[in-house]
Amino acid sequence: MHTPLVLNDTILRMNIFDKVIDRKNTSSEKWDKYKGRDIIPMWVADSDFETAPEIVEALQQRVVQGVFGYSEQPTTGVQDAIQSHLKSQYGWQIDKSWIVPLPSLVSGLSLSCLMTDTEGDGVVVPQTIYPPFKYVVDNNKRQKIEVPMRLDTSSGVERWVLDLDAFEKAITPQTKLLLFCNPHNPAGTVYTKEELEKIHNICKRYDLLICSDEIHCDLVLDDNKKHIPLAMLNDDAANRSITLMAASKTFNVAGLGFGFAIIPSDTLRDKFKVLVRQRMPDINILAQTATEAAFKHGENWRLEQIEYLRENRDYLMQEINAIEGMKMYPLEATFLAWIDVSGLDLDDPEIFFEEAGVGISAGKYFGDNDFIRLNFACRRSLLEEAVGRIKKAIATL
Repeated sequence: MHTPLVLNDTILRMNIFDKVIDRKNTSSEKWDKYKGRDIIPMWVADSDFETAPEIVEALQQRVVQGVFGYSEQPTTGVQDAIQSHLKSQYGWQIDKSWIVPLPSLVSGLSLSCLMTDTEGDGVVVPQTIYPPFKYVVDNNKRQKIEVPMRLDTSSGVERWVLDLDAFEKAITPQTKLLLFCNPHNPAGTVYTKEELEKIHNICKRYDLLICSDEIHCDLVLDDNKKHIPLAMLNDDAANRSITLMAASKTFNVAGLGFGFAIIPSDTLRDKFKVLVRQRMPDINILAQTATEAAFKHGENWRLEQIEYLRENRDYLMQEINAIEGMKMYPLEATFLAWIDVSGLDLDDPEIFFEEAGVGISAGKYFGDNDFIRLNFACRRSLLEEAVGRIKKAIATL
């Protein structure tokens, strides 16, 4: 494999992430949703960026071999890459045996619900959250306990965080699990160590299992924010946690289908692995190849992407907050803007923005119809075109 790219120049970064890639008619869920319509897709959470060249090369080298039999689950290479990545990025020293491969993080959420054993057991879910958090609870016949997010301004910056008072009051003797998301999707919050400790203390007090979805952990945009895996807090947090991660969002390889759970507790891990064997397919070799290459060789590309996303976020926030009736809240991580459109008084925000030529994710799917989620992981010129369409449509209201 060639030496990883060294990208120190803004112009070079622009050339990489401004590259026009026509994804129409490529069986892209994101783009083909609006086939035949002049709508810019900014909904589902995959980026329009070509992934790191080191990943492409690793896949090409694997394909050239021409044999695609059953592979290790997980491979030694991907175990080494995950272990090294977590240590270098977060100072989290894990044992490779803690890694449980998964075909997706949603499957990890679903299996975590089954870890509660009994139908009807209570599962706490933030009220405003990525939609699968809610339907996995229903699909597994658990009791969904929705806890609101609240707008915290104590730091001088508006941040959406889990309402801890409401969380504790909602717990019953049947409550067994917290489905947590950090960085939060869709609000983009990166929880502080103090906030995580408060959440853990409640879970410890009521003996709750914690499933922490941390898929966006490598997409922190604010220099003054640092992702902290909840399981790193202390031994008790580690022993009651299932941490879900993947390279998929960061490196735009979601279509290959690979994530992983980190489970330090032998007891929890053994139980979880039984569920995986019973209900999940094996991970294909190309997905593992891509993840290994991403974590071993993709860091320079990732850092350049962070810079580009930060510039897109700042541009979008400036433009959106200049539009009367719209408000984009500060975003600490992810490439997903959470925008309040209640001031526009729209009957159906999803239809309105589609008619304006911009495909967004409606807030109603996340638990709040006053909001929309907009994916800004695209070349700047496309983002500017989308903003122009939004302004033009709102001017007609």
